[in-house]
Amino acid sequence: MDMRDEVAARYLAVRHAIPPIEWPVYAGDVAAILELKRRRCAAILAHNYQDPVIYHGVADVTGDSLALAEKACSEDADILVVCGVTFMAETVKLLNPQRTVLIPDLSAGCSLAASITAADVRELKRKHPGVPVVCYVNTTAEVKAESTICCTSANAVEVVRSLRADRVLFVPDRYLAHYVGSQIDVEIIPWKGTCEVHERFSTGDIRELRSLFNGVVVLAHPECNAGVLAEADYVGSTSGMIRRLREHPPSCAALITECTMSDNVASELPGILFVRPCNFCPFMRKITLPSVRRSLEMSIHEVTIDPEVAARAKRAIDRMLEVGRGLLG
Repeated sequence: MDMRDEVAARYLAVRHAIPPIEWPVYAGDVAAILELKRRRCAAILAHNYQDPVIYHGVADVTGDSLALAEKACSEDADILVVCGVTFMAETVKLLNPQRTVLIPDLSAGCSLAASITAADVRELKRKHPGVPVVCYVNTTAEVKAESTICCTSANAVEVVRSLRADRVLFVPDRYLAHYVGSQIDVEIIPWKGTCEVHERFSTGDIRELRSLFNGVVVLAHPECNAGVLAEADYVGSTSGMIRRLREHPPSCAALITECTMSDNVASELPGILFVRPCNFCPFMRKITLPSVRRSLEMSIHEVTIDPEVAARAKRAIDRMLEVGRGLLG
């Protein structure tokens, strides 16, 4: 396909979010990135919260944080560029240790991942000897290395159940920990962390949406507080929300998560009116088309992990994947 035709085809997927008059601002970087990917044998991985121009304009793989890492394993690429936050890039590196993994901006952190350190986990284990540690994927490699097993928001309940323990340490998100505790008869000992995006949503937001949009279906991420989850029609991970919308498409929906996800899903499901109680993640916004282009041009911001830490962190991830395959629990 001619490059001009390919850039034009990419625009078709984002025309709902970017007016035609604005596309020339992005088209040059899109064309350059598509050419760089071919020349450097690179693949771009974009999280569900990424800007539509990245998600639809240049990405090869899209999805939640674990899906990006797993799908990357089957990509025929020497270089993997992670359009997400730093813990996601680390997870990609853990599952693809022989590849070069780049992140366009090192300051694309995560308030939740930053809420706990490996030393904090060691202290928790000292206070609660013998109690297994479940760490959310939204953590650093060092925290994963100190944990018994990793989990995602989609499989957290299943992972905790697989341990067959009466008590479990759950880090770092206290709201996700509360949600898991409400679904299973296990004592959950939570850490105090929260996501700065999801903790801003309130029950008042949901009630206002319902008053303004008759029949709106509310889908909430379990990183929100218990009051918000109680008001929602569906609670689940980003991948769970998308699956629910595909299987049971409503006429009007509100995704109680990072605002940009609605723009990305709207391209696939144009028959749904998405109403947006917008809370943006400032760290996801650090990743831009120019930073993606620069990272590919200069091979900057390569992700590296200490081999000893990586080996232990990967064990926590591998055990989670074994639960999903029915090999544990």
